[in-house]
Amino acid sequence: MLSIRFEQAKSLKAKPEDDKLGFGKYFTDYMFMMNYTAGKGWYDPRIVPYGPLVLDPACVVFHYAQEMFEGLKAYRVEKTGQIQLFRPDKNIERLNRTNKRMCIPQMPPEDVLQAIKELVRVERDWVPHSVGTSLYIRPFIIATDVHLGVHPSKNYLFCIILSPVGSYYAAGINPVKIIVESEYVRAVRGGTGFAKVGGNYAASLIGQEKAEELGYAQVLWLDGIEHKYIDEVGAMNVFFVINQEVVTPTLEKGNILPGVTRASCIDMLRSKGYTVSERKVSIDEVVEAAHTGTPNEAFGSGTAAVISPIGELNVNGEKIIINKNEIGPISQMLYDNLTGIQWGRIPDTFHWIEPVC
Repeated sequence: MLSIRFEQAKSLKAKPEDDKLGFGKYFTDYMFMMNYTAGKGWYDPRIVPYGPLVLDPACVVFHYAQEMFEGLKAYRVEKTGQIQLFRPDKNIERLNRTNKRMCIPQMPPEDVLQAIKELVRVERDWVPHSVGTSLYIRPFIIATDVHLGVHPSKNYLFCIILSPVGSYYAAGINPVKIIVESEYVRAVRGGTGFAKVGGNYAASLIGQEKAEELGYAQVLWLDGIEHKYIDEVGAMNVFFVINQEVVTPTLEKGNILPGVTRASCIDMLRSKGYTVSERKVSIDEVVEAAHTGTPNEAFGSGTAAVISPIGELNVNGEKIIINKNEIGPISQMLYDNLTGIQWGRIPDTFHWIEPVC
């Protein structure tokens, strides 16, 4: 068990109103930090006032991008005020999978969970109260060796920061417009597509910029080899409902992020009797289904937005309207049930909730 020291802030920030939160705009009073040195292990766990990091310009993270991050949320139960997490064990499992891929030392899962819970307890007044709001939790690790050379670092910094958030998309759960990227790729087999690393998102920025210029909310990425099979949306995994079958791209090639919300959707759908297939899904299959009227729904899933229905899909200039640009019954069911469990409005029959305080 970690012995976490606490450093009191000289002053505390004014908290923003719930209806002005947006996403990732505000940060709490404190952050968690812990260091690693080869031969010594992880040490000096501490909760300190939120503030800038002092890093040498030659730090490995700046030049060779050896880093990782995670994302999860804390939710306030309306009736009791209890603060709770949703499947943090899955985020911590993914954290260590990413660490392995990035040659970052493994972290004891119980220490990571303790650090998250203790920081959230300290900042419990920052967990917003309004429907649809939450406290976003961002753990991350950066390599801090001061050295110019392509080698794994021997020193690291682990941090957790918190941000009270509203809806990821301004439109909320209303359907979004997605465009298929036909020029660039996000990840390839054997690469870092399955890992939660900044480089994946940096590689996606050019496609996202193009999409926004054309009036689209997100990019749908295709595989990096054949440029034929669907990978994921920029910030989400993706599902299609075709002929009453719910299909989502398989993770077996390692080029798609294994989303916690994705896994929860699959579990929930199967528990309710839906046929769910994890398989290769080509963009041609989706277009053909659209021409016959069988793609009943399409939606993205992720921690930030939970469920994001897709109302329009632009494929090489062809605009495919899905479910009359309306929220479909499966999307609505998943959103209602997942958020119902997260905010404590319905029973957690899956045992996904981890109480904090």
